[in-house]
Amino acid sequence: MKTKLTTLFVAIVMTVGFTAQAQISEECMTTGSIFNEAAKVKNWDAARAPFAKLRKDCPNWSLALYQYGEKLLKADLKAASGEQEKAVAQDLILLLQQREQYFPGKTDKGENAADQAQIMFDSKIGTKKSQFDAFQKAFQLDAASISSAKSIYTRFKLAVDLYKEGAQIPLQDVFDLYDDTQSKLGKEATILDSKLQALLDKEEAGTALSAKEKRRVKGYETNLRAFGIFGGSTDGAMGALGNCENLVPLYQKDFESMKNDKEWIKKAAGRLAGKDCTDTDLFKQMVESLHRLEPSAKSAKYLGILAGNRGDSAAESRYYQEAIDLETDPTERANAYYRLAEKARKSGSYGKARGLYNKALSEDASYGIAYLRIAAMYAASANNCGENAFDKRAVYWLAASTAERAGRVSPSLAGTANKTAANYRGYAPNKADIFQSGKAGQTIKIGCWIGSSVRVPSN
Repeated sequence: MKTKLTTLFVAIVMTVGFTAQAQISEECMTTGSIFNEAAKVKNWDAARAPFAKLRKDCPNWSLALYQYGEKLLKADLKAASGEQEKAVAQDLILLLQQREQYFPGKTDKGENAADQAQIMFDSKIGTKKSQFDAFQKAFQLDAASISSAKSIYTRFKLAVDLYKEGAQIPLQDVFDLYDDTQSKLGKEATILDSKLQALLDKEEAGTALSAKEKRRVKGYETNLRAFGIFGGSTDGAMGALGNCENLVPLYQKDFESMKNDKEWIKKAAGRLAGKDCTDTDLFKQMVESLHRLEPSAKSAKYLGILAGNRGDSAAESRYYQEAIDLETDPTERANAYYRLAEKARKSGSYGKARGLYNKALSEDASYGIAYLRIAAMYAASANNCGENAFDKRAVYWLAASTAERAGRVSPSLAGTANKTAANYRGYAPNKADIFQSGKAGQTIKIGCWIGSSVRVPSN
């Protein structure tokens, strides 16, 4: 009986498959083949006629219709101007909508909607409000599928513009969106960085990368640069809106009515702490209210900040450790570890500081500032951590690569991180030094508190 049921199931599946295939006519298959061959070599003039026919008569022919069709229309869009540009842009939006209609299972709804919103913005279709609403819809549909640095940034830039042009968006919403934007940029950049670092580690270990892996490295580096640019642009767009002069009055006017609202205080105090507005009476009042309402990891952290402000180092460290012990949010734990690491670094305890910075990174891999701090400690220790002049200067290569990683995992730091790395490399041995040392391609072990190694460039 079981065998008969299995045979029947297979027969049904095969019948469905043949039926689905039969729905694609021979003429559609032929037209599709012509379109495919032309599109593969980017011969858009030859691809245009079969593309139009497929869209009209065979919209469910293949996903390739929409993948190659998008490239075709983007090529047209690049060459168009004026009203023609808008017409092509609107047709491209329609194509993306048709893709979701005919191939919903192979289309990420959030990403697809964000692509449409980006086209609206780039080609000035609709108002800024309608463009912003289109981005909001995309993020509400499926934010996880949106990985374009440009789209993540554009949504925020539109929010800032709308606020500045007439407060169509409340200032608090702009602040919230800033946090969300930087978090999203950091998360997506961290994913790319982990992929890039795996290949760089493989190469560092002496294993040659394949041609495909080298292309991936180049692609990851290009995309990470884009995240760096847009991360910095996000800070630029925020500008003076996010300074203490704006934040303190914003929260001061609501404090009396909200001072018993735990969630409001957590959010407001977090924003003030994030922008270093912690030496204000308002911040002190918020912390005291929060600790009265709900002693927690957050209130402990803020008490630590206040202790630091008044110079009580022992109490500061105690409160930060209490915050770590109570905290369940990895990002908040990372912040507390970072503050402890800063104290250790400033006191000259570099080994302890690095351990704490690494704990911050283990909680939040996008905490790029920790890499910059570790790099600075490496550079400061170069003269003490090598057996000879060449090995001591080689420490700067380690400092440079560590600084670069800060920009990869935290896009808003990319500009600073890359300049810092370039500066460190300027102190490292040059090509002539490498040649004279005879150490090209070798791995140098670095002693003292660093306890690491660095590979000498081979060319």
